[in-house]
Amino acid sequence: MDFDFAFAWSILPDLLPGLLVTFEVVVAGFVLATLLGMVVAVLLQLPSRLMTKLCQAYVAFFRNTPLLVQLYFLFFALPLSGLTLPAMVTGVLGMGLYYGAYIAEAFRGAINGVPQGQWEAARALDFSPLTQWTRIILPQALKPMLPVLGNYLIGMFKETPLLAVITIPELFQAAKQIAGLTYRYNEPYTLMALLFLLISLPTSLLFSYLERRRAHA
Repeated sequence: MDFDFAFAWSILPDLLPGLLVTFEVVVAGFVLATLLGMVVAVLLQLPSRLMTKLCQAYVAFFRNTPLLVQLYFLFFALPLSGLTLPAMVTGVLGMGLYYGAYIAEAFRGAINGVPQGQWEAARALDFSPLTQWTRIILPQALKPMLPVLGNYLIGMFKETPLLAVITIPELFQAAKQIAGLTYRYNEPYTLMALLFLLISLPTSLLFSYLERRRAHA
């Protein structure tokens, strides 16, 4: 089947709402994943064995089970226990929990990479634990994390087609609906791929720019 540029141009407005939904879910999920990952990484540094075990269990579970299974559980199994969440909330929560486990491990490695002398100097200057973390440790740990966070953000964009299984009208779902109604598949799926590239490429360039700025600073 030939590629019809006129048809592709005519269906582009129908894909844009799906692109907006994809963007909203990914941005919200990424913020949740980053905050959750940072909190879990900090909790892993505490001397509490119980907290360490709980955090390790969370990381192990979400890193070793498929995202698709987790989304199914949140959307279809939780209502059986009386907890029903909207599809968008489920998507954000699912993406945040899944990638939060990966980001937690990355943050843990970055925190452990902060020179021991920085910890000792902060304690010697009698800084409060909050000041130690927010002004000394985390800023230094964030520097090597920028390319990692960028990769995970792009990865989240590429995982969003899985959200179609829980009825979120994201970009893949919009392209699938157009293909089902028109029986033309080249145009909607090609445009979908180009729109994903339109988001992922600037995101990659942005994080590269931030990494260079951070290195220069």
